[in-house]
Amino acid sequence: MKELKRYRLSLILLAVALLIWMWQPPLGQDISVRTANIFREMLGVLPPIFILLGLLEAWVPREMIIKNLGETSGARGIALSIFLGAAAAGPLYVAFPVAVTMLKKGARFGNIVIFLFSWSTLKLPLLLFETSALGWQFATARAAVNIPGIILMGLLVERLIPAEEKEALRQRHIQEEISGQAVPAMR
Repeated sequence: MKELKRYRLSLILLAVALLIWMWQPPLGQDISVRTANIFREMLGVLPPIFILLGLLEAWVPREMIIKNLGETSGARGIALSIFLGAAAAGPLYVAFPVAVTMLKKGARFGNIVIFLFSWSTLKLPLLLFETSALGWQFATARAAVNIPGIILMGLLVERLIPAEEKEALRQRHIQEEISGQAVPAMR
């Protein structure tokens, strides 16, 4: 019963899709084709990312993450978080497993948020495209506005979330890794 409750939104969406299939078969077929395309795209991206995450877990010592992205990393940690997020490849949903790995290894919560925001808005290929399509002035202006905003939002989110909640989240993911199974989300 707990498993059904955990996946209730997915089951509701599946039921809605089936109802659409019954009432409007062409629309239902379109939904199925688009869903299959998204799953194919995800299956092409996720396995290499999980391999890289495994290598990150095995090869990068926790002490290195703590030193460069941890609580005392300061401006270096912020700059590194921005660089890692901007240099990363792939869709945003790939960034979340990377962020969880950073969290488990001891990265500062604000740096993780900055990494996620950078991944979503400062992609280097996007900046190159903007430069070629809209000019270097536009790309530079957008980056100049985004970077301080990303830093501000990351530090604000870090400050607004209580330390106990951040530590509980870190411990939850560490426990999940140890036990080898997903721990139910905190409510």
